[in-house]
Amino acid sequence: MIGLSHTRKAVMISTLLIMTGLLGQATAATTTAQGDPAPIVSASPTPSVTTPSPAPSLAPSPTPTPSKSSPRVENTAADTKPKGRTGPAGSIMTTGTKGVALTFDDGPDPDYTPQLLKLLAKQRVKATFCLVGTQARRHPDLVEAIAAGGHSLCNHSWNHDLKLGKKSHAAIRADLERTNAAIRAAVPGAEIRYMRAPGGNFTPAMVKVSAQLGMRSIYWKVDPRDWEHKTESRDAHRKRIIRIVQQRTRAGAIVLSHDYAQPDTIDAYRVLLPWLHKRFQLVPLT
Repeated sequence: MIGLSHTRKAVMISTLLIMTGLLGQATAATTTAQGDPAPIVSASPTPSVTTPSPAPSLAPSPTPTPSKSSPRVENTAADTKPKGRTGPAGSIMTTGTKGVALTFDDGPDPDYTPQLLKLLAKQRVKATFCLVGTQARRHPDLVEAIAAGGHSLCNHSWNHDLKLGKKSHAAIRADLERTNAAIRAAVPGAEIRYMRAPGGNFTPAMVKVSAQLGMRSIYWKVDPRDWEHKTESRDAHRKRIIRIVQQRTRAGAIVLSHDYAQPDTIDAYRVLLPWLHKRFQLVPLT
C-alpha cells in the first residue's frame, strides 16, 4: 500500500472491514443452518409430552381371592350327598342320631361272647350282635343270653358267604330266612331288624331282599379291622384297635368289631367301653 493516497488507503481499509464482517455473518449463518450441537443442558432427552403407560409394579400383584360363590370341586360331593349316611348299595353307615352303636360280628362265640356280655352289662351298655346262622344253631343259649341282655339282633347270613350278594334273589332270601329261623329257634318271636352282608359286600339285590324280610342293611363308619392280625404282638394288636376306635369315633357312628375268635378285641373293649361311655351315648340299633 506504499505510494497510495491516504484517501485510497482509507477506502481499502473500510472495504476490508466490511468484507470481514460480511464473511463472519455468512459463516455464522451457515453454521446455524447445519445445526450446531445443542447445549449440553438441552442435549439430555426431555420427557415425552405423551403420557407413557404405567410401568408394571415391582411388587408382586396380590393373589385374587376366590369368590365365595365360586364352586370348589373338593366340596361338591359333600354338598350334594348326605354326609356319612349312605354306604354300599344304600346301606346305613350311621345311627341317624347322636348315639353311637357298637356292633359285633360273626358270633356267637362260646369263649368270647360271654366275656363281652359281662363287660357290656358292667357298663350298662346295649350293643348290636350280627349273628351267623351256623353259630346261632350251635349256641342257642348264647343267642338267648344276648337277647336277654337287651341287645339288638342282626342277621349276618348263614355261613358268612362273601359272595352271597351276587347270587339270585331266591338264593339270598333262602340264606337269610334260614339264619333268621336259627335265631328264632333260640329266641321265639325275636325281632331281627337288621342285616349285615358278610365282609360288607352289599349288593342292590341283597339290600332289596333284606328289606322285603323287614331288615335294614347296616354298614359301618368305624372299622378298626380287629380281625386283621399283622406281624405284631397281641398287645400291639390290642393297642391298634383301641387307637383306631378312639381316633375315629364320632357322634352317630356305627362301630364294627368282632366277638368271634378275637380275644384281643375283648381285651381292647375293657379299655374302650368306659372310655366311649364317658363321651358318647351308646345305643343298640332298634
